[in-house]
Amino acid sequence: MGDLLKKGLLGLLLVVALVIAGCQSADEDSAATPEDSDAEETDATEAEEEVEVEEEEEAEAEEDVATGGTLNIALDAPPPTLDWPSNPATATRDTARLIYETLLTTTENFEVQPMLAESVETDDNQTYTFKLREGIKFHNGQEMTSEDVVASMERWLEQSTITGNIFIDATWTAEDDYTVVLELKHPSSLTLDTLASAKQAAIIMPKEAVEAAGAEEPEEHIGTGPFQFDEWQQDRHLIFKKFPDYQPREEEADGLAGKREALVDEIVFHMVPDTSTRIAGLQTGEYDFAFGMPYDNYDQFENDPDFQTILTPSANEFVGFNNVSGIASDFEMREAINVGIDYDEIMMAAFPNKDFYWLDAGYMDKHIENWASTAGSEYHNINDPERAKEMLDEMGYDGEEFVVMTTRDYDHHYNVGVVFHDQLKQLGINAVLDVYDWPTMTDNIQNDQDVWDVYVASASTVSTPPQLITLSPTWAGGVNNDHVVETIEAIEKAETLEEAREMWDDIQHYVWEEVVPTINLGGYHSFFAAGNHVSGITTTSGPIFWNVSKSE
Repeated sequence: MGDLLKKGLLGLLLVVALVIAGCQSADEDSAATPEDSDAEETDATEAEEEVEVEEEEEAEAEEDVATGGTLNIALDAPPPTLDWPSNPATATRDTARLIYETLLTTTENFEVQPMLAESVETDDNQTYTFKLREGIKFHNGQEMTSEDVVASMERWLEQSTITGNIFIDATWTAEDDYTVVLELKHPSSLTLDTLASAKQAAIIMPKEAVEAAGAEEPEEHIGTGPFQFDEWQQDRHLIFKKFPDYQPREEEADGLAGKREALVDEIVFHMVPDTSTRIAGLQTGEYDFAFGMPYDNYDQFENDPDFQTILTPSANEFVGFNNVSGIASDFEMREAINVGIDYDEIMMAAFPNKDFYWLDAGYMDKHIENWASTAGSEYHNINDPERAKEMLDEMGYDGEEFVVMTTRDYDHHYNVGVVFHDQLKQLGINAVLDVYDWPTMTDNIQNDQDVWDVYVASASTVSTPPQLITLSPTWAGGVNNDHVVETIEAIEKAETLEEAREMWDDIQHYVWEEVVPTINLGGYHSFFAAGNHVSGITTTSGPIFWNVSKSE
């Protein structure tokens, strides 16, 4: 919040400094000699010529960028839904954010910045006043007002699992058409980070669309983003078209913040679950960009001048236990498995080069400096299968079936599932590998805890620990541990980040030692590839497709 206010003050000081400097310069010019004046005129002429050349180059560059056309993208797994607040799937995030925007967002370094809000103010981290940008149009032509924001935020509170205890009994009030006030029951230093999160995001929709949707997926996907929804044919394609009335911010683009422009006329996400088909389509030019590229092919595309490779820190890979029912709900079972498996072998099966992954005990992505933690590392990758077998005998394990759930829609999840399953078998566990398509698997995780004991997935980068689905009290049946839930709530209510970080270290150690709701294997880089005719691709919480153009 301080950064947002400081920018305005710094801008004002800069203007004052320039005025003073101009006055001083004028005084110095009045005392100049004729020779000095001639030299200065020559310098000024040269400077003007340089500025003209720079302006011409910038104009030419802008003409080169605005190409139009269709950007064809090969997606490795279809989004389960476009209802972004209700689902944490990365495929939902990477597609829905073309349509929908939020009050706040983040830079590449996860610093909070305004998006649909013009500004936000608070004196106590409990009452927040948002001034909205005026004249922002929804895709249906309606202007965004505070009533739309209030309705959208109330739905977000009901649908998203990242709101946690920060927003319990929170109220949103429209003071006038462009002013919204958030009142929390308790102060929290994590409020703005949560509102800006790209996971189960706090999107803004028209009030009518919110009311029509309720708890269901909206029948019409109407947002304020640079692209608007056009067509979705399940298992075939998802199409977005340029929104001609989009109003970008003026600030320079930085991560998800700043200026967004629809530089192509249309974006088509093709559903291409087969890896070889994605590779072939990229090579023939059928696709301009491809998700889920196999790591074995990295050198091939890296050394080909016709392509560009994009390797970016993406998520933490984990196996999540059923903490609610079945044999995995027994801590001794989870503990024995954690002691016996070889993390490195599992991760190497999915990411066949150590440049692509790292082992890490931290539940938070190590790149989020505020929350990176090594607490509990002594329980990470113990790799003692003989001790694990003894523990299974001591707990009286008697060959009960143990279901491992994974998907072929993501190669790395499938490969982790296969090797993890094999290691369980070597420990003497009667493991069964069940393979589903990604949407069915995510539905099972949330709604049918009777059909699985452990699942393979990843937790995309979040900006605060309470946003982690791996420690959520509701996701996949919940972490099912009162101390974890209470400590996460205390972190949310901490008055300072220092206090919150100390509690985070304590709870992460406790989780590894006493709970093991998931086994956090480590982090990994996602590998994307694109043709060199595509320009402007950046990544922050996944690839970004506004400000992207293509040449013939």
